[in-house]
Amino acid sequence: MITFYPGPSKIYPETEQYISEAFRSGILSMNHRSRPFMEMLGQTVALLHEKLCLPAGYRICLTSSATECWEIIAQSLTGRESHHVFNGAFGEKWFEYTKRLRPEASAHPFGLNESAGTAPGLDKAGGLLCLTHNETSNGTAIPGSVLAHIREKFDGLIAVDATSSLGGVAPDWRQADVWFASVQKCLGLPPGLGLLVLSPEALVRARSLNERDHYNSLLFMLDNFSRNQTPYTPNTLGIFLLFKTLARLPVQAVTAEMITARAGALYTFFSACKAFRPLVAEPAARSQTVIALEGSPEAVALAKSAALDAGIILGNGYGKWKDTTLRIANFPA
Repeated sequence: MITFYPGPSKIYPETEQYISEAFRSGILSMNHRSRPFMEMLGQTVALLHEKLCLPAGYRICLTSSATECWEIIAQSLTGRESHHVFNGAFGEKWFEYTKRLRPEASAHPFGLNESAGTAPGLDKAGGLLCLTHNETSNGTAIPGSVLAHIREKFDGLIAVDATSSLGGVAPDWRQADVWFASVQKCLGLPPGLGLLVLSPEALVRARSLNERDHYNSLLFMLDNFSRNQTPYTPNTLGIFLLFKTLARLPVQAVTAEMITARAGALYTFFSACKAFRPLVAEPAARSQTVIALEGSPEAVALAKSAALDAGIILGNGYGKWKDTTLRIANFPA
């Protein structure tokens, strides 16, 4: 069975070998203050910097998931105001969760084929701007040129949910101050681990707010990661699998080139297909890693059934497009 579901999705086949290696090594029975674990964590973070080509001064923390990062950002990086610009379900969910913690959070939706660079809310002064880099629910994305425009226009910190793009595309990290994702998509691993990438400006904001009231307060996490430790007992197996996978992967620019070429081939094929067409009509707004296709409910049901008979799992539609779309994960694995 091959799964093209957009997360959790297909994992790298080497993962089976790495799980056995983790068991034999004894690392799974070691506490997270032990030297072997600390060495592995330090090597994993170093590989993330190397393979993701992060700028100097950027820091990484590991979390339980990208969803946990919503909470960390709201608690530790949002003074009062956060402005959420979104065009899909996951961007909206981020806003709704933040609003429970920060009632002043504001929503600024934009259309499926519109540019995030023209969305309302970008002219707000200060605070935190929250963007969804790759909207898994509908197959849209914010291209680098638009992120650059937003960076120039918005006066404040920018946080980006890159859950279904980090590891598959090559962003300019300086276009945002906070990036976060989970490993079960473009990093080709089982779920249960998240990545939080922070710019020097984000670190300054965290220190100025000095929020230390929660087990996952950002300053507490940073203090621990500076010593190659975690603030709580971590997903040791997940970190080991990430370490082993990163060690054999190329730098992200090489992966991104392959993903872009494959996405181009998929969009070209389905643009000429009678039964399906890309849900996103505007090419500049299309995701490279989640291909959303629109068709009749009958065509969608038939395609999923035929694919399943052939040993292939296609992604369901999401939300209001549940019955009229398919989603195909174009992840590296």
